[in-house]
Formats: sequence, structure tokens, C-alpha cells
Amino acid sequence: MSFYDKYILPHFLNCACGTKPIQYQREKVVPLATGLVLEIGIGSGLNIPYYNTAKVTRVLGLDPSEELNRMARKVAEEKGLAVEFILGGAEAIALPDNHVDTVLVTYTMCTIPQVAEANKEINRVLKPKGKLIFCEHGLAPDANIAKWQNRIDPYWGKIAGGCHLNRNIPALISAAGFKIESMEQMYLPSTPKFAGYNYWGTAVAG
Repeated sequence: MSFYDKYILPHFLNCACGTKPIQYQREKVVPLATGLVLEIGIGSGLNIPYYNTAKVTRVLGLDPSEELNRMARKVAEEKGLAVEFILGGAEAIALPDNHVDTVLVTYTMCTIPQVAEANKEINRVLKPKGKLIFCEHGLAPDANIAKWQNRIDPYWGKIAGGCHLNRNIPALISAAGFKIESMEQMYLPSTPKFAGYNYWGTAVAG
């Protein structure tokens, strides 16, 4: 792992993913989590302040970055939220089948190298009829914006931790066997359109 990836990128991601429009999106979806929650890509803990501690028994925070886990642990202590940190990627989740009530994933599907495999793993660890709560940026519906997303994408990931601009989020979720219950979408305000098309909602494990 390079010096940039280990020490600089975590703080860059914390700033980039902590803008007011994105935090407002987090505020919409995170309180929906209930029971035993697995958060995919817990990162620096930007979702932690929005958990409803009356509805959540425990959070399992999965992330491959030790530095981000360190940052998130401090936020969890300040919130008083019980979080167990798991160091690793989402393509092979070290949990049993049918284990968690909720999986939360926000602004993370863009960076997972093998995202199709990760979504199958998410389905596996969810209890029957368990809920996937998602809030992601991805492919825009406007052809001109999508064209620029496709052009920029190969270069964007080099500075943004492997982030992809052009992933079709609802298609990826459905392909993993989920049934999307509800979904909203829009361009985030005060955000470049090529990076700001958001999908958020809930899906049920198949």
C-alpha cells in the first residue's frame, strides 16, 4: 500500500464524503437501520452519528482500511454506540449465513473492486427478508452526463480510492437477488453532476 493510500487518502475521503449534501442523504437513510447491523465500508464513521440507538442493538463495521477504522472507532466512542470493527473487504465477509437484520451501504459500492460478488455476499449474510439500506452515487440517466462519466472514470479512480462514477446501482442490487422496495434518485445540490447522481432506498434479501 502506498503512502498516499495509507495516510492521505483516508482523510481525503473523509472530507469528500462529509459534505453537507451527502450528510443530508445519510440523515435520511441511516436511522432506518434496525437490530444487528452490518455497515459495509464504515470508513471514518460518518454514518455513526445518525444511527437510532433505540432501534439498533449493535453495529458490525466492515472496512479494509486500518486508518479509517481508527477514525471511526473514535466517533463510535463519542456517540456511545456499540461497534465491532472488522478489517476486510466486502467480497468475502467473515460472517455466517443469515446473520444480520440490516446491511447499510453508503457511498461504497463505487469503490468495491468486485462489487457484484460483494452484493451476493451481502445477500448471504442477511437474514431472510432482511433489509439492505443503500445510498450511492452512480450512472446518471442523462446521456450527456453519462458520456462524461464514462470518459472521466478511468482517471477518477486513481485519485479517489478506486471510486467509479458510472456504476448502475439499481441494476447491481437487483442482479444480486434483491428486490428493491423503494428508491429515490436525484442530482445532489452543490455537487458536480458527473459525481453527484444519487440513488437511495431499501431492498429486501431474496
